[in-house]
Amino acid sequence: MIRINLLQVERTAKPKRGGAPSLQLGSLVSKAPLLSSLILVAAFLYVGYEGWMLYIQDQQLEQELQQQRAEEARLAPVLKQVEDFESRKKQLQQRVQLIEQLRRGQSVPVHLLDKVSRSLPDRLWLTNMQEFDDASVQMDGQTSTLTSLADFVGNLENSGYFVRPVEIISSEEQRGAPSQNGATLIRFSMKAQFLMPGQEPPVKPGTVPPATH
Repeated sequence: MIRINLLQVERTAKPKRGGAPSLQLGSLVSKAPLLSSLILVAAFLYVGYEGWMLYIQDQQLEQELQQQRAEEARLAPVLKQVEDFESRKKQLQQRVQLIEQLRRGQSVPVHLLDKVSRSLPDRLWLTNMQEFDDASVQMDGQTSTLTSLADFVGNLENSGYFVRPVEIISSEEQRGAPSQNGATLIRFSMKAQFLMPGQEPPVKPGTVPPATH
């Protein structure tokens, strides 16, 4: 009679515990080169993509730079014309200012003589008149009465063209010649400052200009 020990067969056929993990670890170790290769490939692809994007951006910037240079070259003649125009405009403005100054300078003696002649009273006449650079005028003359001299000073101050006060530098009596029946004349010298309307009086050295309100 033959006996078969099935229990022993089942025990020998049953796999050992702990065999599966060893097989999984071995599979991972075998796949490590493949994973490393995939990582390297992914890294190369990323670096290549970034390099390509930088190249595209560089080409765009280079194209924009060339466009800007072309635009600058196109506008260069226009800018040169604008600069020439501004230069001519400045020269014309200087010429206009010079002409206006000359006109004002020419009109000053005319107004000066006109205001002085209108301010002369009876029995007073001028023998000399001199204008200085500081707009001051010295007038020498003769009169038969001090009243005429005072009227002359008042007329100048009230004309609106002479700065107050008009200063009398000197006055002296002079006996007239026999042909003048021995009449006594008064020789005088006076100084005034003539200003056109709207013109500010020049500030003398050492003086403080008046405050404007």
